[in-house]
Amino acid sequence: MKFRHRADWRTALWAFGFMPVVVGMQYAWPTLAGWLLPLAMYTSYSAAVIAHNHNHCPTFVGRRSNALFSTWISIFYGFPTYGWIPTHNENHHRFVGRVGDATVVVDPSRPDDAWTALTHFFRSTKTQGPLLTRYRWRLRERSRRAWLLVCLQYVFVFGGHAAMCALAIALHGVGRGAFVYLSALGVPAFMALWGIQFTNWVQHVGCDPGSEWNHSRNFVSSWMNLFVFDNGFHTVHHQRPGLHWSLARAEHERIAHLVDPRLNAQSIFGYAYETYILGQQPALGSGASRPPASRAARPPTRSFAPRRGRHAHGG
Repeated sequence: MKFRHRADWRTALWAFGFMPVVVGMQYAWPTLAGWLLPLAMYTSYSAAVIAHNHNHCPTFVGRRSNALFSTWISIFYGFPTYGWIPTHNENHHRFVGRVGDATVVVDPSRPDDAWTALTHFFRSTKTQGPLLTRYRWRLRERSRRAWLLVCLQYVFVFGGHAAMCALAIALHGVGRGAFVYLSALGVPAFMALWGIQFTNWVQHVGCDPGSEWNHSRNFVSSWMNLFVFDNGFHTVHHQRPGLHWSLARAEHERIAHLVDPRLNAQSIFGYAYETYILGQQPALGSGASRPPASRAARPPTRSFAPRRGRHAHGG
């Protein structure tokens, strides 16, 4: 399991260290269940971020290692990682908030509010569902092996959660066992899915989907990005989807002067507080200045996608 990038020792530490340890501690000492829920929610959200990064830039050199890693982080993330391909690579990176984007459609004239942001997960999940279904059918027509591997991802993820729930009940009884499972894996996995959708929302709402540089909001806080693998630098991610996460900060600093300053927020927490608690709207208006290079519509960006008939996370 050789890393493609040296910085992914942190990815491995989170995936093979922090994530299973936080789960294991609650199974071993059930009195910690509930108390460790916030930490478990963070590690599961980290799994979502790692799944995203791994999707664009595979962590390991070998194809088999990448496939096994995808399966492992799926348990904590709560959904098969193949889902990033049709919904994120092929759709979101193509439309980037414009009409046709199944993950988030941006209307610059519509103000953001807490209810819309908090319920975005449910709307986005509904619109992404058909993309997943069509992708599985395409795989089945092209390569039965690739389709079976996707099916196995479902078996491992949901079967793994069922097995872990059964184990918790066997160890601690029905009531406490169910609580241990929900605290260690169940609730954190759901919140990881909700959280990554919420992040996608705030990274685009109020931006200009027709601009070359103002299509995304960045969260530039050093301490926050330390914990989310520099996932806050979203403009450069859409400009260069295959760029390794460890290089995102340097690339952002290179192009930051082209981005409207209002779209370089400090942290997602500060943005949420100002927007949803104080009611401020730092979104771009129709009179917002644009860099000279801005275009009316951005062309589709390149994204990592599997070759025909290959598994989702090839080497």
